[in-house]
Amino acid sequence: MTTPHSDDVTRRDWLAAEFERHRGHLRAVGYRMLGSVSEAEDAVQEAWLRLDRGDPGGTDDLRGWLTVTVGRICLDALRRRKARREQLAGSWLPEPIVSMPNDPGPEGNSVMADSVGLALLVVLESLTPAERLAFVLHDVFGVPFEEIAPVVERSPAAARQLASRARRRVRAEAHEPDADLAVQRRVVDAFLAAARDGDFEGLLRVLDPNVVLRIDGGPNAPRPFARPPLVGAEAVAGAARGFPGFAGYVEPAIVNGAPGLLVRLPARSLVTAFTVANGLIVEIDLIADPDKLRGLPLG
Repeated sequence: MTTPHSDDVTRRDWLAAEFERHRGHLRAVGYRMLGSVSEAEDAVQEAWLRLDRGDPGGTDDLRGWLTVTVGRICLDALRRRKARREQLAGSWLPEPIVSMPNDPGPEGNSVMADSVGLALLVVLESLTPAERLAFVLHDVFGVPFEEIAPVVERSPAAARQLASRARRRVRAEAHEPDADLAVQRRVVDAFLAAARDGDFEGLLRVLDPNVVLRIDGGPNAPRPFARPPLVGAEAVAGAARGFPGFAGYVEPAIVNGAPGLLVRLPARSLVTAFTVANGLIVEIDLIADPDKLRGLPLG
């Protein structure tokens, strides 16, 4: 790591400037680890405090040191989350990253949302904290297992096995969405049209036979937001036939890089994301937890 020799720039100033240069990357690490924009920001801020308190000095790779440091902070946060996870009547879903069509959204969201669909984050949440860290740091950000091993208190070979188990889980359970966003949007539009018309057969035509509908209303969510996942095209189509009552409150949006909706109900707003694979909707994720929607364009 090369430090400038100008008398006008202190090492702390240089570290601060370098940290800011890597902030977007570190937010991306934190979001993939935690599935929460706000918690990712907290982890990045904690990494700065650790850097400010203890200059790593001899490292030649400040970005790598910061990446592992954010990973370590997130690992601790995940362990605390697992230990205190509140009982939810519905599902746990990530904090969504939302933008309106033709609007790139807040600065930095494009970095975090790139290739991070809600469906993938749901699968990552099902991993153990150590598996998630090994997979995210190695498979997504290229951190060597030799650097991951001390964080998870295992050997490099054991860290490799953690990532391998996580990789198999992701490949088996995380749907790969269709690449063309316009094609995905047409499928979602067809779903909405059929739902508005109460067209049960039309809904079945755009739903995968094993489609899953998840709802996260947060702790102590009122009905109908406190319910277990619905599985199967007929069950989801049946639930969607109640959509006409919401039609006037719906706006198209981009949710974590995929087609989605903002629904501004009088009493509660919510975000819905769709995962479209092979021309059919395979997952619908409805987020109504107010804590996860703060700061989104819901007003």
